[in-house]
Amino acid sequence: MYLTPAVDSPLDEVIRKRLLIDGDGAGDDRRINVLLKSFTKWCNSPGSPEEGFTQYQRMLGTLAQCEFSMGKTLMVYDMNLREMENYEKIYTDIEQNITSAHEKITECKKEILRAKRIRKNRQEYDALAKVIQQHPDRHETLKQLEALDKELQQLSHIKENVDAKLELRKKQFHVLLSTIQELQQTLENDEKSDNDDNNHESPAENGE
Repeated sequence: MYLTPAVDSPLDEVIRKRLLIDGDGAGDDRRINVLLKSFTKWCNSPGSPEEGFTQYQRMLGTLAQCEFSMGKTLMVYDMNLREMENYEKIYTDIEQNITSAHEKITECKKEILRAKRIRKNRQEYDALAKVIQQHPDRHETLKQLEALDKELQQLSHIKENVDAKLELRKKQFHVLLSTIQELQQTLENDEKSDNDDNNHESPAENGE
């Protein structure tokens, strides 16, 4: 299954803008509201210059916190995009490997059928050799027997190669399936870890 780039819906756009304003959901929206109220109060405050300067410094600190949270959110967003692109490439590679494995398995099945035919021919050759051995006085028959023995040896060598290739393909396919399972488990663990991290960070930021 290939991954396709998601098209932002109006709801996604609203959520994205909300994250840019509210950071990672840890109260930046509240800070901005407090900052606006403080700014309005600062503008209309008849207090002393010292009090005004103190309030001004507080507003700068709050603004710096909001800017830092927004920057951090943008970095996380970009990192997630890169991870999605990487996962898409991994999925594509896995699909290609699976397709290749299926093709190799099909080829191995054909080689098995070929090996079965070779074994059947070998049995026929063995039967013919027994018949020939009953007439050892015929020189031409003996020459044919020698030729059949050489062909039998060649066919046996071919069968051994086919068996070795088939065993190798089975091992490669097993390794591929194990890799797919490990990748799926890793993705599930990463998603669970991200959810746990977000759940732990939210109470800590709200406590500020």
